Amino acid sequence: MKWIIAQLRKESWSPYTSGAMLGLVVVFSVWLTGHSLGASGSFENVAGGLLKVISPQAADTLYWKHIMPAGISWQVYLLIGVFLGSLAASLLSSSFKLSANPDFQWRAVWGPQAWKRWLAAFVGAIILEYGAGIAGGCTSGLAISGGVALAPAAFIFITGMFISGILVTMLIYRRKF
Repeated sequence: MKWIIAQLRKESWSPYTSGAMLGLVVVFSVWLTGHSLGASGSFENVAGGLLKVISPQAADTLYWKHIMPAGISWQVYLLIGVFLGSLAASLLSSSFKLSANPDFQWRAVWGPQAWKRWLAAFVGAIILEYGAGIAGGCTSGLAISGGVALAPAAFIFITGMFISGILVTMLIYRRKF
């Protein structure tokens, strides 16, 4: 038991251990709930729930009724669990800290103004979420759950994600780091 607690208190884990644990989480998720991992739908579920309150007629569409049901879904609970789990991990490893995106690399590229860094992160998140919606899934749903199922689309997506990530990083950072 002491060994397990010592492992949980580490600030970073081996990628092999993390990958194996994530694979087990996916297996247990499917076994216990019937759902594989996937989180992007939670934002649409919450947005649809808010839309129902603000304008019930606007929420009365095929999309909000059947494709992306409005309200609290299992994906919302998944995101709450991810937040609480990461909070617990950071508290266990004594690495918890609040920061307003102060990373020196972000400062070097976007300047000292925090609003520019937050805007860049927000716009990037919107682009990612839009792309996930077009693809009918998200990175966790396709890469993680698809990878566990050995789906060819997952490996094509992961390859494209890494290649585009490297290219965008080179474009933004201009080889400064």
